[in-house]
Amino acid sequence: MKSKGKFPDLHTPIVMGILNITPDSFYDGGRYQAEQHYAIRTEKMIADGAAIIDIGG
Repeated sequence: MKSKGKFPDLHTPIVMGILNITPDSFYDGGRYQAEQHYAIRTEKMIADGAAIIDIGG
């Protein structure tokens, strides 16, 4: 597995947060509908250690 011609460092785990922004999300039921909620939730995930944020929608 290479990225930009280099192998990633697999010795250190990386935390990824997932933000579902679809109103019909099966997981959170579209709980984060307003843009202000997206930002607040994303900031919380980063504060909790997420290095990657996956935004589904």
